Amino acid sequence: MGLQDNKQTEKNHNFFQSLKHALDGVKLLIAEERNFRFDIIISAITVILGLVVQLNINEWLWLCVAFSTVLGSEALNSIIENVVDLIVDHRFNLLAKRAKDIAAGAVLLSAFFAIIVGCLIFIPKIMLWF
Repeated sequence: MGLQDNKQTEKNHNFFQSLKHALDGVKLLIAEERNFRFDIIISAITVILGLVVQLNINEWLWLCVAFSTVLGSEALNSIIENVVDLIVDHRFNLLAKRAKDIAAGAVLLSAFFAIIVGCLIFIPKIMLWF
């Protein structure tokens, strides 16, 4: 069910229907949200670098937490932007701007967290090469 087919008004009937809607949401994020695509690319590069430097399980866990935090906050930011636009009908509203700015700020904070995690993990490993 995409945005064009909004006929469903009741709860999902089974797990697979819920899964399909969730996958549709991920497809929308990838197709429509440039920053989400950027975050996925950075995550993939980080995974490749992690394979090169042979991270241990704890380092992988911290990276997964960092990836999940950034991607999750990016998704929530998109939700907030869409709901705010729906409510204000794309007209300027100071409270709408504040909601969008705060949501974007949350993404920025999670990105800073991910950068710190990445630096704490990768800098010591890279320093061993020199």
